Amino acid sequence: MNKPRSGAGAAHGAPEITVADYLRDVAGTGAQMVDVREPDEWVEGHIPGSVLMPMGEVVLRLRELDPKRPVITVCRSGRRSLYSAEELLAAGFRDVKSLAGGVIAWAEAGQPLER
Repeated sequence: MNKPRSGAGAAHGAPEITVADYLRDVAGTGAQMVDVREPDEWVEGHIPGSVLMPMGEVVLRLRELDPKRPVITVCRSGRRSLYSAEELLAAGFRDVKSLAGGVIAWAEAGQPLER
């Protein structure tokens, strides 16, 4: 029997995806990148193509997302995005992952940020 993986995502029902795995397997597939940070964080720099949907608004704005397309949630470091991914899964979305390490990991991987 497999043991649950350790780390922040193990305490939640939402799986995580690394920046490398996202770039290799998901980028360009039509996945929806949802940035769950606050507007002041967003303007400091966000992943190109992502949409701003602050964590407190995710459940209220479900209709803005296509449940048939994969969703990647992202925040600064990966904690808030785990909670938001869990909310989406509970709402019936089937293909949801949190970007491990968030925008910090994205930038550390040398990926661009828009301002």
